[in-house]
Amino acid sequence: MSPPDPQQLKIWLAAVARKDADAFRSLYDATSSKLFGFALRILIKREAAEEALQEAFVSVWNNAASYQASLAAPMTWMTTIVRNKAFDMLRRVDHTVELDADTFDKDVMDAMESSDLTPLAALQLSQESTALASCLSRLEGLHRQAVAMAFYHDMSHSEVAEHMKLPIGTVKTWIRRGLERLRVCLNKLEGA
Repeated sequence: MSPPDPQQLKIWLAAVARKDADAFRSLYDATSSKLFGFALRILIKREAAEEALQEAFVSVWNNAASYQASLAAPMTWMTTIVRNKAFDMLRRVDHTVELDADTFDKDVMDAMESSDLTPLAALQLSQESTALASCLSRLEGLHRQAVAMAFYHDMSHSEVAEHMKLPIGTVKTWIRRGLERLRVCLNKLEGA
C-alpha cells in the first residue's frame, strides 16, 4: 500500500478546515490504516489503539485550520496527533509513565511517509537508530527535547527557544552540548 499523496492530503485538510465532511471521509479513508498501525505499535491493545485513533480524528476535524504545511507534512502532523493521543491514554492508565513525545523514534515517523518499503520493513529499527535512541535517552529531558525539536522537527535555534520559552543562548548551549554527548556516546557504542 503506497502512502497517500501529500498534496492531496493538504487539499483535504484545507477542506476539512472548512468543515467539509466528504473531504474528512476521504482523508480518513486514505490515512486511517497507517495511523491505526502507528497507534497500535504504541498501545499494543487493539481497543486502545482504536480509541486513540478516534480521538485523533476528532482532533483533526477540530484543528485542521491550525495545520501549517510549512511546519510539517500532513502525515507527520496527523501522526503527531495520534502519538499524543496514544501517550495521553498511556498516562491515564499509568500515572508513573513518563514519555518524551519529541524524541519518539524517528524511524517510526519516517516510516509513516515512506514509499520505499513495506510498512513492516519500514518499521524495523536499524542498529544505528537503536544506538541513537539509546544515546538520546541518556540526555537530560529538556536538553533531549531541544535537540529533538531542532533535528526531528527542523526548527531553528530561535524557534526552539521561542517554543520552549527559553533564552536563545541557553538553547544553543543545550543543543551544542547535547550533540557533543551524542557523538561521544555513539563513538563508545561503535567501539564496543
